[in-house]
Amino acid sequence: MKMKVAFYKSVLAILCLWPELTWAGLPEARAAWGRLDYATVLRESTPLAEKGNPQAQFFVGIIHLEGATVPQDKQRGISWLRKAAEQNSPEGQLELGLAYAHGRGVAKDERQAVSWYRKAAEQGYVVAQSNLGVMYAQGRGIAKDEREAVGWYRKAAEQGIAVAQFNLGLMYADGNGIAKDEREAVSWYRKAAEQGNASGQYNLGVMYDTGRGVAKDEHDAASWYLKAAKQGNAGGQYNLGVMYSSGSGVAKDDREALIWYRKAADQGDAAAQFNLGAIYADGTGTTKDDQQAYYWWLLASAQGDEKARRNRDDIERKLTSTQRAAAQADARIWKPITSP
Repeated sequence: MKMKVAFYKSVLAILCLWPELTWAGLPEARAAWGRLDYATVLRESTPLAEKGNPQAQFFVGIIHLEGATVPQDKQRGISWLRKAAEQNSPEGQLELGLAYAHGRGVAKDERQAVSWYRKAAEQGYVVAQSNLGVMYAQGRGIAKDEREAVGWYRKAAEQGIAVAQFNLGLMYADGNGIAKDEREAVSWYRKAAEQGNASGQYNLGVMYDTGRGVAKDEHDAASWYLKAAKQGNAGGQYNLGVMYSSGSGVAKDDREALIWYRKAADQGDAAAQFNLGAIYADGTGTTKDDQQAYYWWLLASAQGDEKARRNRDDIERKLTSTQRAAAQADARIWKPITSP
């Protein structure tokens, strides 16, 4: 079971908590932002940004950074976001922190990212609180401090930020920065999952599957895996494939298992690639196909799966030189894809 902390990443529809707007033109800009009419936002905001209004500067900065309705100009976008951030705009501070964290329009600098996240977080901006928690948890741009991470995650989680709820669940599940408490982990995973967070849905499925922090229930596990899998979560797709293969929590269905293994395998999940190879080798739920088995074991073995390597070598002897060459050529050009 792989569980990873999650970041809130910037998008044009970023959560914004603005005070009452008093400058002429800003109400129009805000309304246009809400309906994704970025041309109107830019038209109304640019003159106000030039006069020093931080909210307008934030709008103009994001539009140029993302290239919404105008040619993308990251440096220009960062310039406007910095103006907003320096006037204590929490949205501007968050976005500037994200830019430094990912090297967008500026040289990557995680210390600067932490600094700007903190400024926004200390103003109560929940998204920044969540991201600051990640930086503390991973020791990025600041000394690793899991207790601090828990504190910032909790602030954001209690205000409904799903990724913070998920990350707080992780901390409880593993006992990092706080006493281990799997019931609390389940509680926070559930909050995130019920908001549609795919990682929360997957981890909640794992807890039901393994009986950690909640009574073991394979039906509920399969239900949460399915929710995560439909959002493209490779772990959910793989585990759902396992459940269909074994008939755990769902009616046994080898064809459904094949479908979900394939989705996870296409994303690069080595275990799914291994199982897909076995399905083709045995002809379970599909036509037996040694070339396809060889192909999937080639991919899994390239990720270090030793059992896949042994199976690859065994089945290779059954193939013609043409079949081997075709499978190897396909494996060389394979690239992971997201498969919801």
